Amino acid sequence: MKFKLVMTLVNPELTDKVIETAKNAGATGDVVIPARGTGSSPSTFFGLTVEDKTDIILFVVEEHLVDPVMDSITQKCRLCDSGNGVAIVLNIEKVAGFEKQMTIIQDRLKNSSPDTSS
Repeated sequence: MKFKLVMTLVNPELTDKVIETAKNAGATGDVVIPARGTGSSPSTFFGLTVEDKTDIILFVVEEHLVDPVMDSITQKCRLCDSGNGVAIVLNIEKVAGFEKQMTIIQDRLKNSSPDTSS
């Protein structure tokens, strides 16, 4: 089974919506890391750069779920609107400590397989 990392960097106001959307599209878990940063046009206040709060949300998903997860997040969380965030996908070479999610994934695959016993 191959996995990919879907990483989103979003406005914290969107974090819960991104997580809900990704899980509805098939993601089984998430990690949220609070961060801060500037975009292509940093804001300044009295000559000081103002860094925006950002949440980094990580999802390890099965390879075949990458497009549904990315499409859902992009559309429902309006990532194409300036300031909402970005999403990227990275390859994963190996996974460890993923046993609980593997059980969920395997059960999901068993339940979605067409019955070939007939």
